[in-house]
Amino acid sequence: MTAVAPALQKGQERTTRAARARSIGWAKRAPLLPALLFTIVVTQIPFLLTVFYSFQSWNLVRPGSQHFVGVQNYVDVFADSQFRTAMLNTVLITVICVLVALVLGLGLATLLDRKFLGRGVVRTLLITPFLILPAAGALLWKTTMFDPTYGLLNFVFGGSTDWLSEFPLASVMVQIVWQWTPFMMLLLLAGLQSQPKDVLEAAAVDGAGKWRTFASITLPHLSRYIQLSVLLGAIYIVNSFDAIFLMTQGGPGTASTNLPYYIYQRAFQGFDIGQSSAMGVIVVILTLIIATFALRLMFRTFDVSRGVK
Repeated sequence: MTAVAPALQKGQERTTRAARARSIGWAKRAPLLPALLFTIVVTQIPFLLTVFYSFQSWNLVRPGSQHFVGVQNYVDVFADSQFRTAMLNTVLITVICVLVALVLGLGLATLLDRKFLGRGVVRTLLITPFLILPAAGALLWKTTMFDPTYGLLNFVFGGSTDWLSEFPLASVMVQIVWQWTPFMMLLLLAGLQSQPKDVLEAAAVDGAGKWRTFASITLPHLSRYIQLSVLLGAIYIVNSFDAIFLMTQGGPGTASTNLPYYIYQRAFQGFDIGQSSAMGVIVVILTLIIATFALRLMFRTFDVSRGVK
């Protein structure tokens, strides 16, 4: 009995400590429950309804036409040549805009990492495009830059080129790059300013030039910041709608139509709830695949449990 009693007492103490830890954990999580419930209501419930409607044939101009069709909407979507064109445009816009904005952001961040007179003013001016609403930025470029009669581009280069008609996809890309380059610049500038100065000084003492130091020290240090920039930029740019809607309306024809704008056309102009819902589900799945792939690349470089590799 003398040996059993201490063991029972230790077991009760462990149980008490575990119960206390659980109660403390729930006490910490309780304030987050309203936010979690709100997020579920405004995101997951509409998505589940979208999934449900994607298996229905339902056009709002034909009352009583709603009925279950299984995966036929998905089959029709992938057989739609306009959907394939919109998907290709979405991939082009996302890849090109992310890469160009990343390169420009890296160049601007490198310049702003140095001390010079008026650096604060220059930094504020470069950040300004990201602070402008996307719709306002799109209208700004449409009316002041690309206008064939009064646009600044034709004033500078001469001629009367209708940029939005002759180069619709490139024009949209230029506006998106202009909008998102400051975002890339901010992330990369934070990475540059987090570099240990003693390492850079040691490289300079050892005789390493600027390009050698940048390639061998700065770029490896910025790898996780670059991956984060690509991840966030791809997630946001793949859902670009304002620029296309306000600048080109997806035209001429489908030359600048991307998936979000094509879904809008099918849902709010064609009133086809079934196929537009199927397209929305496909876009969500593709976005999740891209995000998962990018996050895995990030976690290989940045290990939360063991620190930066």
